[in-house]
Amino acid sequence: MTTTMSDGATTTSSGGANVSVRDLWKIYGSTTKRHLDAIRTGTDPKALGCTSAVRGVSFDVAPGETFVVMGLSGSGKSTLVRCLTRLVEPTSGHVKIDGTDVLAMTNSQLSQTRRNDWAMVFQHFGLLPHRRVLQNVAYGLEVNGVPRHDRERRAREMIDLVGLGDVEEKFPHELSGGMKQRVGLARALVVDPKLLLLDEPFSALDPLIRADLQDQLLRLAKVVEQTAIFITHDLAEALKVGDRIAIMRDGEFVQVGTPEEIVLKPKDDYVRRFATEAPRSKVVTAGTAAQFTPVVSGSATVAEALESISSAGTESAIVDPANQEPVVVTARQLLSSNAHQTAYEAASGQSVTVAGDVKLVDVMRELVRTGNEVIVRNPDGGLIGTVSTTAVVKALSIV
Repeated sequence: MTTTMSDGATTTSSGGANVSVRDLWKIYGSTTKRHLDAIRTGTDPKALGCTSAVRGVSFDVAPGETFVVMGLSGSGKSTLVRCLTRLVEPTSGHVKIDGTDVLAMTNSQLSQTRRNDWAMVFQHFGLLPHRRVLQNVAYGLEVNGVPRHDRERRAREMIDLVGLGDVEEKFPHELSGGMKQRVGLARALVVDPKLLLLDEPFSALDPLIRADLQDQLLRLAKVVEQTAIFITHDLAEALKVGDRIAIMRDGEFVQVGTPEEIVLKPKDDYVRRFATEAPRSKVVTAGTAAQFTPVVSGSATVAEALESISSAGTESAIVDPANQEPVVVTARQLLSSNAHQTAYEAASGQSVTVAGDVKLVDVMRELVRTGNEVIVRNPDGGLIGTVSTTAVVKALSIV
């Protein structure tokens, strides 16, 4: 895949990896096999003196997806992500990345794949202090034997991509924490990895810089399109960057779902405690909040529109002309209009149409700006319904 950068330069991407994990365990201790056998047979393993950091975890990550593992300290999330690339050796289970059995790889194969196909970004930047930003970012390509001209060109593209084009000649000690983390991100991306692993990459940064880097990561996810597994202890961060989220506790996945599913349908009280604090307006989508609203044609009369509203038990209808944008017309507008007008002519005020995946916070802005219900479309272009002030209140209510 070829991607056009903001400055007109192009960069290639090999596409995201497909990750499949089945029944993955990591047990620490001297009798790990006996410990695992005891668990599987229902015997109490406490006397064996081992600790289970990851307990029978299974999940899949689709190419191009950002999969977030969220949990409190000690939940096993960092151990899990290290098991995927065997920085920590799993005790048992199966890990396949692009169909390759990771646990069957030789050390040589692992080293080569880590250099070429996988990249990790940690909380600690790990930059080379004696090298400038450009050389830090290009380091992975240098190790792989890429000629200097080519690796520096590629490194400059990545530096521009993360918004650091004016600091490529500076040394790490001359950079702020947020800048250093951007350099770390650029260094990970420069090798065009199929799989990007991020272990609490922004947790040491202050809130404003952290939010900025989260936005940067979301933008990069759209541009570069590689698979990412993101580890965090912050639910707000998980909800913002994740396509799907796994809530982890005591080495196990409690619930896996989309941000909306985690917030609106928590599986148990543990997840519910997190969901209660979630910024719902930034998670719930217009498609979820939309309420059924009857649709009438652009030529429908006032009487016909009123009949549709009455039959549906709503307060408004969507008028959908053939060659114009749809508008919302309310029963009050229809009742006060000229009987000879069409429903389209009776509508007043501005009507805004949004896609179903638009977040409710953006819909709320349009509600305030226009004073009218917001029309919602599905990906095929069909009309889902409208979001009113009442619909917003229902969507934001915690049940």
